[in-house]
Amino acid sequence: MVVCGDDALAHRLAAELRDVYGERVTLVVPSAREPHRPRIPPPARALGRAGALLGRMSAAMVRPSSPGSEAPGDGAEPPEETVRILEAAQPDDAALSEAGIAGAGALALVYDDDELNIHAALRARRLNPRLRLVIRLYNRKLGQHLEELLDQAAAVAALDLEEGGDGEGVDASTTVLSDADTVAPALAGAAVAGTSKVIEADGLLLRAAERTPVPPGRPGAPGLCTLALLSASANDLADAPGSAAGDEGPVLLPDDAAAAAAVGCGTVVLETVSYTGRPVRRRWLRGRGAPLASLFSRRLRWSLGGVVGAVLALAVASSLTLGEDPVHAVYLSLLDLFAINEPAINDPAPRKVLQLLSGLTGLLLLPVLVAAAFEGLGTFRSASALRRPPRGLSGHVVLLGLGKVGTRVLARLHEMGIPVVCIEGDPEARGVALARRLRVPTVLGDVTQEGVLEAAMIDRAATLLALTSEDTTNLEAALYARSVSPRLRVTLRLFDDRFATAVYRTLRAAHPGALTRSRSVTYLAAPAFAGAMMGRQILGAIPVERRVLLIARVEARGHAALEGRTVAEVLRPGRLRVLAVDNSAPDDPEPDAAGAAATPPPAVERTPARLVHELGDDYVLRPQDRVLLVATRQGLGDLHVRNPPAAATRPSGVRQG
Repeated sequence: MVVCGDDALAHRLAAELRDVYGERVTLVVPSAREPHRPRIPPPARALGRAGALLGRMSAAMVRPSSPGSEAPGDGAEPPEETVRILEAAQPDDAALSEAGIAGAGALALVYDDDELNIHAALRARRLNPRLRLVIRLYNRKLGQHLEELLDQAAAVAALDLEEGGDGEGVDASTTVLSDADTVAPALAGAAVAGTSKVIEADGLLLRAAERTPVPPGRPGAPGLCTLALLSASANDLADAPGSAAGDEGPVLLPDDAAAAAAVGCGTVVLETVSYTGRPVRRRWLRGRGAPLASLFSRRLRWSLGGVVGAVLALAVASSLTLGEDPVHAVYLSLLDLFAINEPAINDPAPRKVLQLLSGLTGLLLLPVLVAAAFEGLGTFRSASALRRPPRGLSGHVVLLGLGKVGTRVLARLHEMGIPVVCIEGDPEARGVALARRLRVPTVLGDVTQEGVLEAAMIDRAATLLALTSEDTTNLEAALYARSVSPRLRVTLRLFDDRFATAVYRTLRAAHPGALTRSRSVTYLAAPAFAGAMMGRQILGAIPVERRVLLIARVEARGHAALEGRTVAEVLRPGRLRVLAVDNSAPDDPEPDAAGAAATPPPAVERTPARLVHELGDDYVLRPQDRVLLVATRQGLGDLHVRNPPAAATRPSGVRQG
């Protein structure tokens, strides 16, 4: 495996391939002497004011954590003695050749520059047509076109190899992934209470719901299966009893007996969900129409409605007193309203009175029309301006940082219908344009300065989601927000592992009644990139405290641990569990007398996968079945390990899950 990159994702991906899948990895990184390589400052120099405050809090409250008790953060790097490190300023032909691209099974291009990844992918496809490519791109549309282009190039090369008798078993697929898209659902779910991680897989909507401890003697709410038993420090209730999982970390994928015996600890349970809400209406500037409420204020709409009501009342009075046709009465009232009708000099007294009232109504209509014109023009003029938070806003999410990750999280929160107020210090950030288009309230300013969080109404917010690329900025915002609202839910994006562990434990100890989560973007994204390099489709990741469970779709054919085994036999507590099976594919055709397989039946439309409780634990997996699994990274790596000797000699210190 060859990994090329210039940030923490490359190092995390190399460690994932080495530790979980037992692969030999060549890591290509820019030289330390190159100015464009990002420097990672040590935590002691990066803390600043926030670090000093954290240190004073930690000295009194933080217990020392044992090695390996928390999942690594963004900054963890694989030991150089187990991963080959190659320094190259650019992934050119010489660097790729030196990395052994000609004999590699897969290549991951995870530079932070999309253009650099595209150029390297084209070179790699030319140097090795058999290569499986995994490319990191932020631009979704460009990624789709690039996948089609490189797959076509691989198909042409495969035809040439087949003609030469050397193309059997070649898997030269191309997968384009975005780390921001991969982690956005998890971050959005962590920011909102009651909205757990939702993954769509084979027609099913699955949600991992976090549940508080249940007192002894009371049954818990039913679910499909228990994904994890949470540690004692993860309990949201200050008086929660001790957890069966202890304080060292959660117990992932327990069997039914262990889940039933766990009393007094929080759990993560998998559920099926269905959408029952109302369809979201298209608002102005996002749909084709322009609703009246978006153009004019409520006071102006009421004034216009009053004028219309007065005209209708005059028309009814004219029809009743003068005996005129209702339509003709409305027509005469409008003529009088706009002062274009003849004076009713020789008409009866009721007609004169009605004409005077219509003229008075017309005078009242004139300022209403002028105000409507000014408000309409002002709305169009301010369409490109950022909205300010409304006065009565409360229970919203304060999103700090509109970079790559923040932009994707903002889009996901907006799709979920959750009120958001954004804070961004750079007016040219990529997410500012999205916030302007979605009409999301945005505060431009440095969050470390006084008054910025107050402008976002942090005292009335429900959640703070700090997603900037600076640990100190995220921490300082979280500490200040907690001082304003002690029970505020906080989700932090932190880079350094030890720093993240200290922050998590300190905030949990200082504010036991509030929910605190620390999330690492590269730690959540690396399993999806590693899975694509191994040739599988990982549908999503479910973070459990600082560990990750993977949802994957695997075809049973070719896997000795799946094919021909029952669902109960596949279960490996702590590592692997079957959630559902798509058994809609017909049975394999029987071979004829000559030994060749008969013509397969025509393809049928696939139906949603069937859950395990619908099939039963004694269901035998067929080769053509597609199995939906939930697994730890170690369990999924054992299922698809490609080189058992390397896996057998894996260091004993590698942590499961």
